[in-house]
Amino acid sequence: MLRRCRDSKHKHWKHYGGRGITVCERWQGDFGFERFCEDMGPRQDGLELDRHPNNDGNYEPVNCRWATRSEQNLNRRTKAQIAAQGGLQ
Repeated sequence: MLRRCRDSKHKHWKHYGGRGITVCERWQGDFGFERFCEDMGPRQDGLELDRHPNNDGNYEPVNCRWATRSEQNLNRRTKAQIAAQGGLQ
């Protein structure tokens, strides 16, 4: 998460930091991981970090959840683009 948002040499940076997506200050620095764990709770098997409800929003407590791959697939930019073009029912 941090590298994708901050390191312009990361292979996925253009989809994260390159689009202006950032990680909240609370989740950075010396105690960032501990604070992330406090805010998000433990990750259960089969769940991944998802920016929701705003997939274009930042990584921050009010915009993140643990989600299944199926839930994440429903929260993708490509799905929104298809729906906007009238191709998703």
